[in-house]
Amino acid sequence: MTIQAGSLPYLSGEFLDSLTISTSDMVDEIERQIVGQRRGDVWCAPKAVVLPGDNRYIMATLGVATEPRVLATKSLVVNPRNAERGLPTLNSLITLLDAETGLPLAAVDGNWVTAKRTAGLSAVAARRLARADSACVAFIGCGVQARGHLEVLADLFPLREIRAFGRGTVNRDALCRMAETRGLTAVASDTAGAAVEPADIVVTTVTLIPEPVPFLDAHWLKAGAFATITDLALPWLPKSMAVFDRIVIDDLAQEAQMSKPMVKPELVAGDLTGLVNGDVPARQSASERTAFAFRGMAVGDLALAGLAFTRGKAVGALDA
Repeated sequence: MTIQAGSLPYLSGEFLDSLTISTSDMVDEIERQIVGQRRGDVWCAPKAVVLPGDNRYIMATLGVATEPRVLATKSLVVNPRNAERGLPTLNSLITLLDAETGLPLAAVDGNWVTAKRTAGLSAVAARRLARADSACVAFIGCGVQARGHLEVLADLFPLREIRAFGRGTVNRDALCRMAETRGLTAVASDTAGAAVEPADIVVTTVTLIPEPVPFLDAHWLKAGAFATITDLALPWLPKSMAVFDRIVIDDLAQEAQMSKPMVKPELVAGDLTGLVNGDVPARQSASERTAFAFRGMAVGDLALAGLAFTRGKAVGALDA
């Protein structure tokens, strides 16, 4: 990456990949910044969402860290019409400022961070709520987020098999090929139930625009299964959610400001900060069914954008 003197560095996806940030690096940094929130070293605002009514989803996050001393803001647009333009459906950008002076530090590829931090947040929860011997993962939705989750979960658990179900075959087959390159058995499932029933971990990343009609039944889950739900739980049948022995969400304060809860509040055991800090109990038995449902937390964007910036400086790529 070449940066001219006086210009604002742009950390592209290709550059970020070259930093070889590992799964454990990402998950550990997210956890460190979550703990920092409790200690008063990290501050994050609830995400802001604008829905213009034309199937666009527009969102922004804001987070500030003490170490590294950065302020991270992410602006994101999801537009299904981008496919007709040959563009990704989701596009975003993260800007980093010095949290003390407010001077700009860098712009970061928000698509890379969004994919990585979403899977990273799932991993933080999975470390505590999934069975350590989980061997089979079901993916409901097979796009970018599914691929990110496959990378992370394959690093953290002794996986042997994935089962994939999606609306189309292109993403599903690509996800299966990706799994096979990691030595895993990949099964393209004809129904969502066939994918979910044998799985130890279920990952749902269903596209939210247009809003999906609920079709996933938590009764399909076997004893001991863990579900990580990135899609606001919209694809899940609401009445079936009581099957879970424990549901953790990402942020209780953020959720309280939302017009519609992801799941009934009485089913929620706590949030990710509570889980990481020990206020919310981790898995209690091998047969317990657990879930993590989340909208996305600014701390995830902050953690990974800050980590990437720090790593880039460490290798000398961001020196003026």
